[in-house]
Amino acid sequence: MSRVLVIDDEKGIREVLEAILVDEGYEVTVAEDGIEGLARLAEQIIDAVILDVWLPNKGGIDVLKDIKETYPGMPVVIISGHGNIDLAVKAVKGGAFDFLEKPLSLEKVLTVVRNAIELEQLKRENRLLKSSMQTELQMLGDSEAMQQIREIIRQSAASDSRILISGENGTGKELVAREIHQHSRRAHGPFVEVNCAAIPDTLIESELFGHEKGAFTSAVSRRKGKFELADHGTLFLDEVADMSLSAQSKVLRAVQEMEFERVGGERTLQVDVRVIAATNKDIQAEIQAGRFREDLYFRLNVIPIDVPPLRDRLEDLPVLVEYFMKLHRYPPDGAPRKVTEDGLEQMKAYSWPGNIRELKNFIERINIMCDREEIDAEVIKQHLGTGRAEAKSETLEPFRDMGLNEAKESFERQYIEMKLAEQGNNISRTAEALGIYPSNLHGKLRKYGIKVER
Repeated sequence: MSRVLVIDDEKGIREVLEAILVDEGYEVTVAEDGIEGLARLAEQIIDAVILDVWLPNKGGIDVLKDIKETYPGMPVVIISGHGNIDLAVKAVKGGAFDFLEKPLSLEKVLTVVRNAIELEQLKRENRLLKSSMQTELQMLGDSEAMQQIREIIRQSAASDSRILISGENGTGKELVAREIHQHSRRAHGPFVEVNCAAIPDTLIESELFGHEKGAFTSAVSRRKGKFELADHGTLFLDEVADMSLSAQSKVLRAVQEMEFERVGGERTLQVDVRVIAATNKDIQAEIQAGRFREDLYFRLNVIPIDVPPLRDRLEDLPVLVEYFMKLHRYPPDGAPRKVTEDGLEQMKAYSWPGNIRELKNFIERINIMCDREEIDAEVIKQHLGTGRAEAKSETLEPFRDMGLNEAKESFERQYIEMKLAEQGNNISRTAEALGIYPSNLHGKLRKYGIKVER
């Protein structure tokens, strides 16, 4: 529901405009002068303003100037009972969406307000579309792991439940978040991403919650934060485990109450945001180490999604390769090249530590650096290297004849025994090194029959 602010010193005008706007399904806030109107803008999230020119204390044109300086995208409809061409031109040059003369045609008021809000929404959607076009990747693959992720998305997208996505760097956690957003009831709202790892601790609170003018040295004007920008949409907190404990405490309150204050501000703002978080870290280990708040973890981890690394879904490699070959074909108007069967086998023997992102970059490199129409194992070796592939082959040799579950259990047993030896058979230190609780470790020791010598 869009919210309209009416600023007019005539009580009758305020009441009439409020009544017709409410009847049309808008939420309405009113103010009797410019100073009160600017205060309402600071307190609430407003979608459009109807502003009278002749106001006590602060004239409408000055109020318009302040609004445009602080909220550049805010549509403002100017109304006046003393209309003239010069005043209309001045208002439009000052950034007004339209100029209406009193006595007002209520039908025209509704049309102008509707057009103003829809135009701003279209601009926002255009910005979001451009942003999404930069994300070239798609969720591809029919492996069991990908089918499970799609099923979780299908079940959870329509709700507003918070989701925590975990996985290594480059696995496509952002793609999963965008897929959830696109299938939700918020699909037409903003998708706002925050890379928590890329923002210094000193700026993370300002980035998330915005700041008031003068809140710190470089705060020369009021600025909206990501929570505010994501109102009626989705906020994606990427690498959430990299936030400071101070920022985590404020995010906890914002996630729980859907309200916050800008840095340097005293007014509480309320928003309607769905929060999706992602991390490449072991959250349980971060909690045990005191680097991540357990209460925030429980707030974010309503629905967990684990995105597997590429090495665990190699059956998806052919379709990914084909997609990237089309995406990065060179020259761009040429036919996409093919990777031979032996070339694919060579790629499957590689561990892909950088996951999908590394694969994408590798295919782009091959298309630029290689002149062959068919990419065989020789080309793959030349551009990818054989060291990691050979090392991986040697490492996996003992598991070659095992089923997947047997191989997992065999590796887990060996890994626990190695960690126990490193920690001198100390259960607490071993559990911390493994990133699990001691009670979980005791369960695994019983499962595998591992005896711990004291």
